[in-house]
Amino acid sequence: MGSVITDQEFQLLRDYIEKHCGISLDRNKMYLVESRLNTLMIENGCDNYNALYRKASADTTNGLRDKIIDAMTTNETLWFRDNGPYQSLKELLSTLADEIRSGKRQKIRIWSAACSTGQEPYSIAVTVLESGQAGSGLRPEQVEIIATDISSTALFMAKLARYDAIAINRGLPPDIRDRYFKSEGRVWALSDRVKRMVTLKKMNLQESFSPIGKCDIVFCRNVLIYFSEQFKKDIFSRLAGLLRPSGHLFIGASESLSTYSNEYTMVRNSHGIYYKVK
Repeated sequence: MGSVITDQEFQLLRDYIEKHCGISLDRNKMYLVESRLNTLMIENGCDNYNALYRKASADTTNGLRDKIIDAMTTNETLWFRDNGPYQSLKELLSTLADEIRSGKRQKIRIWSAACSTGQEPYSIAVTVLESGQAGSGLRPEQVEIIATDISSTALFMAKLARYDAIAINRGLPPDIRDRYFKSEGRVWALSDRVKRMVTLKKMNLQESFSPIGKCDIVFCRNVLIYFSEQFKKDIFSRLAGLLRPSGHLFIGASESLSTYSNEYTMVRNSHGIYYKVK
């Protein structure tokens, strides 16, 4: 059994977590730190959370740090989350496909930041395929999808792209499931043609975005709610620099950037709201 976390231990670990991954935890999240790090504390032979903090701080390999971040990362996700952004994406892809045909651009680059176990980037990939079949003429090789996450465990699951019945039924229409997945016993395996469209990489959003390269569309949805006000401003500013002129940003339905940045213009359509960089 683990120990109950003290105020001092929570403060140490809260600051440690925010320093290394940007997640900002209020005092009412003490229970979350205690429950998620309890097993890790025991596995590392620590009698209390202070000992876990000291051991992580002294670990020059950063192995324990990564495990702590992994444990504190919330991997809540589903297919075609909120649906509207994917309908807007389909319309954008049709416009960008016209630009490819006219020679104005060669490729469309999309970044799925904080991609969790893969549902978001694979939903994007399926949207690309569906767009092509619906008349845009867009081909998979004309779209580059980069997906990143800080969690090694989430990325491992995303690379496997094998989902149980509970995960597969969270937002995935049966016709899309049957077209792009194969039933293998208790799991559904994503087709290789969809998997090949997505490049998965480990990335901390505190790091420079330059390795990603310029993008036309960024999905950074339902992750900024975990960060401090200052870190949100920093991320929105760096995303504006990453996006190509008139590039588009999708954030979560419950998220807003109006108080954090004036570098974007809101786009409102019948499917919802997204943003265009000025």
